[in-house]
Amino acid sequence: MSRMFVISGPSGAGKSSLCSELLRRCSQLKLAISCTTRPPRLGEKDGREYHFFDMETFKSLQDAGEFLEWAKVHGHFYGTRRSDVQAVLEQGGDVLLEIDWQGAAQVASEMSDIVRIFILPPSIEALRQRLVERGQDDMAVIERRIAAAAAEMEHASEAHYQVVNDDFDQALQKLVLLF
Repeated sequence: MSRMFVISGPSGAGKSSLCSELLRRCSQLKLAISCTTRPPRLGEKDGREYHFFDMETFKSLQDAGEFLEWAKVHGHFYGTRRSDVQAVLEQGGDVLLEIDWQGAAQVASEMSDIVRIFILPPSIEALRQRLVERGQDDMAVIERRIAAAAAEMEHASEAHYQVVNDDFDQALQKLVLLF
């Protein structure tokens, strides 16, 4: 029986890195690629990291009820299409969604048989350092992400499991045990 895993956490907590490694190690696990209105970052490819849409296309899909979940995060819209999730489930694989806490709550309200995991940074200062070191955003964006992170982390208790990503290998081992 296929299962759905939802991984959430603030920007910079290590969700993407942990999910990438989980996908590499767990062959039955397939990522449902999210859609977004934000522009691609350097090295990102449409259909690999995200499905990149303009606002009109995203709104059209939203109005048609195509999204299992969606949210506005850091000024851009993100969502997961129902069809992308269904395609993985029909192939018999386990589905992984890497989404924010708002989307995780929406999925949980529609689907009862999911496993919610929240990735936490070891501290706000460690989170700030990670965001600075990854070099993808200017300081104004980083400060907005830090401000949002505290509010996001208040929702960690809504998940079935919380994993602190202080040491990547230890955090990964904790996650692997859940799959």
